[in-house]
Amino acid sequence: MINFRYHVVSLTAVFLALAIGLVMGTAALNGPAVDELKNNVNALSGQNQAYRNQINLLEADAGKQEQFATQIAPMVLAGKLADRRVLLVSMAATDSYVSDLQQMLVQAGAKVTGPVQIDDSLTDPTNSARLLDLAHRTAPASLANLPANSNGVETASYLLASVLVDHPPLITAETMRTVLKAYSDSQFISLPDSVITTPAEAIVLVAAQPYTDKNGDGKNASMLTIADQFDKVAPLVVTANGAAGTGNIIAALRSDPTLSKTISTVDNVATPQGQTAAVLALVEQLVAHKAGHYGAGAGATALVPNPAA
Repeated sequence: MINFRYHVVSLTAVFLALAIGLVMGTAALNGPAVDELKNNVNALSGQNQAYRNQINLLEADAGKQEQFATQIAPMVLAGKLADRRVLLVSMAATDSYVSDLQQMLVQAGAKVTGPVQIDDSLTDPTNSARLLDLAHRTAPASLANLPANSNGVETASYLLASVLVDHPPLITAETMRTVLKAYSDSQFISLPDSVITTPAEAIVLVAAQPYTDKNGDGKNASMLTIADQFDKVAPLVVTANGAAGTGNIIAALRSDPTLSKTISTVDNVATPQGQTAAVLALVEQLVAHKAGHYGAGAGATALVPNPAA
């Protein structure tokens, strides 16, 4: 008769046989399997090291290219903007390279006014009524072309450009101070420590990355409006770091059949190469009276304009 002890002994024998089989199988395969794993690990480690070396070489090469661009810029730019008055307009997020661009403009001989900083509140469509109120209270009666609609960004941009740029009709220094103080006190713009007293004859606008907040679409559209209004009063070069992404102003300008013909763009202004291109693009605007699109992003026609312009 098969009793409980028989079942226990049988089950024990089965598990013991399985255990012995696993041990024997592992022992038989242990050597080749471990060797294969070691070989794979060594191969991957070598490949990773090769990639790291390649990355280091590329970074070193990029650094040398930037050094070359920085060192050659004074020779390429010397005298290109001699005694030209250039308004530099920037945004808070571009502070890290605005000073470098300003230095490039100075190397070209330009007299730089600003930088005047556009604060995020100026691009926010929800502030349209406040912008319009300031414009109606401070705009001189002689400014007949001031946009007469409900778009506060459009009206304010045209007014600010008109007082900052030497553009008919003549704006007095007192009017300039009044308008700039009104928009600065309302935190729509930030002004440099030095007082701006001389109007410019051309503009370089340094745009930031596209807005991505809940009002991002409206703010990005406002940046395009600002560029459009600035372009109505002076030769304009719009720069940014990149030409991709929803709402990118460089991409928007390059794809616009009208604005692309009058506004120049540079998409790599964070680099010495891009800063040099921005200065040369402004030279092209002032001397050849034409627009161009430069950099490494989509829609660029060349890395830099022809320096012989």
